[in-house]
Amino acid sequence: MKHLYLIIIAIACSASLGAQDTLRITLDEAISIAHNQSPQTVAARHQYRASYWNWRSFKADYSPSLTFTSNTQLNRAISPVTLPDGSDNFVQRNQLMNNGEFTINQNISPLGGNLFVRSGLQRLDIFSDKQHSFQSTPVVIGYSQNLFGYNSLKWNKRMEPKKYTIAQKRYAETLEQTSSTAAMKFFQLAMAQSNLNSANHNYANADTLYRYAQGRYDIGTITENEMLQLEINYLSEQTNRLNARIEMDDRIQDLRSFLGITDNIEIEVELDDIVPKFVVSVDDALQLARQNNSDIENYALQLLQSESNVAYAKASTGFKADVYMQVGLSQTARDFADVYKSPLNQQLVSLGIRIPILDWGVGRGRVQVAKSNLEKAKIDIAQAQIDFDANVIRLVKQFNLQANKVDIARLTTQRADRRNVVAYRLYLLGKSTVLDLNDAISAKNSAQRAYIYELQSYWSLYYGLRSLTGWDFEHGVSIESNYEFVNN
Repeated sequence: MKHLYLIIIAIACSASLGAQDTLRITLDEAISIAHNQSPQTVAARHQYRASYWNWRSFKADYSPSLTFTSNTQLNRAISPVTLPDGSDNFVQRNQLMNNGEFTINQNISPLGGNLFVRSGLQRLDIFSDKQHSFQSTPVVIGYSQNLFGYNSLKWNKRMEPKKYTIAQKRYAETLEQTSSTAAMKFFQLAMAQSNLNSANHNYANADTLYRYAQGRYDIGTITENEMLQLEINYLSEQTNRLNARIEMDDRIQDLRSFLGITDNIEIEVELDDIVPKFVVSVDDALQLARQNNSDIENYALQLLQSESNVAYAKASTGFKADVYMQVGLSQTARDFADVYKSPLNQQLVSLGIRIPILDWGVGRGRVQVAKSNLEKAKIDIAQAQIDFDANVIRLVKQFNLQANKVDIARLTTQRADRRNVVAYRLYLLGKSTVLDLNDAISAKNSAQRAYIYELQSYWSLYYGLRSLTGWDFEHGVSIESNYEFVNN
């Protein structure tokens, strides 16, 4: 009994492994696999994460930052020193300097400057005299700014949010494009699979007809020409079956690679004849596309970047000034207990200016180039928006007709299959010619291929429309709500 139990388990395991050799998937399952593990999805996910951390870094520039710096310097050397009487003398130094400092920085985006608060402590040890002393700066408040210069903080505050919004929308659009590509490769395999099934069916019929015709030819009821035509059909179907198998293997490998499946398994697709049927309003699609598509956001970003370039060119030309100010308290003492007693005031103000006298028009030329590029960008963006709207309108009109085309193709396939059965029976009864039979077979194969092609076109338009408008018209929700934006 124990051995029988082990044998049953072994048979079950073998059957399980055998079942895994062929993966049967629907379109929804293929798309789900592509979203989880396809190389395109993984690359899009990492690209979005990089954009997210760039966004986090940008936001950090506008928040206070706290840093601690420390430095230790040992100086044991002979150095020249200027004495009080003006003469120089070489003095041996043997000292150790330690300092630590806390600094809080805050960027001021409207002005483009930096406000800081510092607090630090230094200790100086002179080993030759066995002495030490301290210097404290309990608090120092300062501000620095470039006057009349390019304010990168202000411009980044306008551009970086758009970059992150574009990254979010493009991630969702990329997943929709992945769905579209998965659907295309799914139906390419379905086409190859259908061609192989048709080739096998046609080969079996051609073999039957050829053997049947041999008997009729022997008794003289068909001509030699008809007999040769049936033999040619039989040989052609053998070749068609081999070519169809090669094509299906290639399509399996293509889909397997796209889905990120590394196991060497067969894939068999299962077609669903039902497609969602709904009509999309052109006006609604245009409004949603202008609101949700990343290209529209990118047009606005391009315009901002061109305006930023003009501001930078203007700031690089003409009068410039740098201001640095700080006020605070400081004290020195030989004992640490006294270094923070009765601190003394300290102030520092620095103003540096730069006035170009003669640059032979270089600065003015840069400004004019930046302005020309801005005007060109406006024209290009206006034309791109026109083309964008036209593409949305074209896609909506095609999609609204595609479901009917699928229904027509399905009905055509059913009629072609029926005609092929009738033509086969009529030929066996001697009431039809081989030409009529070949025409029926050709019509059946063409109808099946056309039906799969119309299904592929429907899903390509379906996901293309979702990607372009950022909207799931079937369920009435944004496509971004269907995806989780993983940031860690």
